[in-house]
Amino acid sequence: MAGRDDFSLRRFVVPVFGPSVLFAVGEGAILPVVPLTARDLGGSVAVAALIVTLIGIGSLLSNIPASIVTARIGERWAIVAAAALCAIGMLLALLAPNLAVLAVAVFLIGSSAAVFNLARQLYLTVMVEPRYRARALSSLGGSMRIGLFIGPFVGAAVMHLTGLGGAYVVGVVALVIAGAIALSMPDPPLPTRSLPVITTDETAGGTAAAGPRAEQPERRPVTIRSVLRSHRRIYATVGVAVVFVAAVRQARQVVIPLWAEGLGLDPSATSLVYGISGAVDMLVFYPAGKVMDTRGRLAVAAPSMLIMGVALLLCPLTTATGPFLLVAVLLGFGNGIGSGLVMTLGADYSPPDGRVQFLGVWRFMADAGATAGPLVLSAVTDAVSLASGVAATGALGLIAAALFVLFLPRVRPIRA
Repeated sequence: MAGRDDFSLRRFVVPVFGPSVLFAVGEGAILPVVPLTARDLGGSVAVAALIVTLIGIGSLLSNIPASIVTARIGERWAIVAAAALCAIGMLLALLAPNLAVLAVAVFLIGSSAAVFNLARQLYLTVMVEPRYRARALSSLGGSMRIGLFIGPFVGAAVMHLTGLGGAYVVGVVALVIAGAIALSMPDPPLPTRSLPVITTDETAGGTAAAGPRAEQPERRPVTIRSVLRSHRRIYATVGVAVVFVAAVRQARQVVIPLWAEGLGLDPSATSLVYGISGAVDMLVFYPAGKVMDTRGRLAVAAPSMLIMGVALLLCPLTTATGPFLLVAVLLGFGNGIGSGLVMTLGADYSPPDGRVQFLGVWRFMADAGATAGPLVLSAVTDAVSLASGVAATGALGLIAAALFVLFLPRVRPIRA
């Protein structure tokens, strides 16, 4: 691992960020065409929407198994295997003769994403010094955003020449290259698994920056159950905040097109607003990571959720394109400064022994929130109105900000 004076994220650009961008390009290329494929195979609009949700369900249900797989084969091989599995899933979707096979393929894509995302987070957690952790993980989150932004354009260009299946071809090629690049990742040396981390002192009821842990004379096997038991306070406080963060983020992606439609914007104008919001999102991930490293996690966590919560509460008040665009930009900014936040907090609280199990549960909670966010929006909208549904998701953002203020440590990280 690089020392304090010679550390640079540049050495992770090709072996770590490269596969992340390519994995996201593959996902971004196929996401818009999965429902179209379902429709071509005879599915109704409702069935097509259900098949799309299998990506998220596959990821949600696979987070804890992903921790077991990664613990056994290591981060590098887990990333390579996930890329291969995702490529197989995309090939299966391309060749699917019926809806059942397509559903299996989409679930497989979601499951492989769970393994890939956990392994890459764990890899940077053990390879990067805590003082640079937020910058590294924010950059990782930013690399995924860049790939998801590029993917649909690449897929559209190839589909223009080859038809609907071209998007899956783009995905397969991107995943094969991602897996090949990941083979060059050096395995983390064993000593890095005992790096100092930010941990909680359950007996003292507080949180502090911990030094290297003393050698334990007896080491019990680490299990999901033991991790849940020993870190139950973290899961019940900061973990719950992370659930709300994921819910707000995922709901945001639905709010923008739905409210644009309510304002009477045509699809091209809606796409433009969504694209501008996404561009703002991508521009701020590294500065946000640096602020987290130098001023503490709370300096970004609470403002990110406060900004998104307020923006969502303002959204129902917009009645014209200009104010709505400003709200969308505000949402992009709030989401962007929170890039890598969930991963960074998971890395901070994960213990050297049982880190992969801890992160598996952590990612499960985040994915559960991402699944619940649009459901909350849908349920409140169905019961009351779209404006009330949007306001309800905004309230979740304010609750997340309050939880961060209450439970995140006030300890300043070590200065870079």
